[in-house]
Parts: sequence; structure tokens; C-alpha cells
Amino acid sequence: MRQIEPGLHGADLRIAVVRGRFNEAIGTGLLAACLERLAALGVASGRITLVSVPGALEMPLALQKLAATGHYDALIALGAVVRGDTYHFEVVSNESAAGITQVQLDAGVPVANGILTTDTEEQALARVRQKGTDCAEVAVEMANLAREIRNEKRTA
Repeated sequence: MRQIEPGLHGADLRIAVVRGRFNEAIGTGLLAACLERLAALGVASGRITLVSVPGALEMPLALQKLAATGHYDALIALGAVVRGDTYHFEVVSNESAAGITQVQLDAGVPVANGILTTDTEEQALARVRQKGTDCAEVAVEMANLAREIRNEKRTA
């Protein structure tokens, strides 16, 4: 039996990060933690592309356009949707998550979803460091997994 092991080596990977500007402090914190972890995993800063969009609903389109270039091994979406007094929270949370999932399935490019959906800004800020770190690891691991599976297909 052959088992494909998770790989967290990012030295030869190209990654794009899309960050929402809405809830700026949260997005900035997510980005800082993510970039720090990507560097620790060996992803060179020159192999990372940063894109800024207004908010969570705009992320799927930016991710789709980036995936379509064929230049990236993985994509990362970072941002926050904080509950307000209206139903808008559910719409934005659900639609952005569905769009991100659709991009990854349609394009075959892994997308780490780092859009926090919380009741309060304080809850989001408490999760910033861990979520940013997690997204870096997910992107690198899934990019390596996709590459291993492609290589497996070629040698079969």
C-alpha cells in the first residue's frame, strides 16, 4: 500500500493570498500570521502574491481569476465577517464560503478559507493568529498533496 504523507515544505511553491479590507484590523492580523508561517515553511516572499479586495463577497472572483492564470499552487482567502443586527451576516458568510469552495473545485487549485465568521470583533481578534497560521499550513499541505497526486497519475 502506498500512502501519500502530508508535506509542509513550501520552498518551490507559488501562493496567492487574497485579503478582504472590511474589518481591516482582523484582515491585517490574519495576513501577518499567515505570511510569517509561510516564510517558516520555506515559501519565499518573491513567490507570494498579495491581492486586496473590499470584502468577503469579492474574494471568490479574485480567487477565480488567480486560479485561472495557472501560476499558483495554492490560494488563501483571509478576512472576517462579524455578525451585525441583520440577516446580511448569514448571506455574506454562506455565499463567500460557497464561492470559495466552488473556485477550488472548478479550478483544481487548493484554496485555504481563512474568512473568520464570528459574533463579535473580539472573537475574531482572538482567532487571528491561529487562523492565519492554519491557512498557511493548509495551503502548503494541499499544494503538495495535489502535486503528489498529479505525479502519481503521470507515473501510473
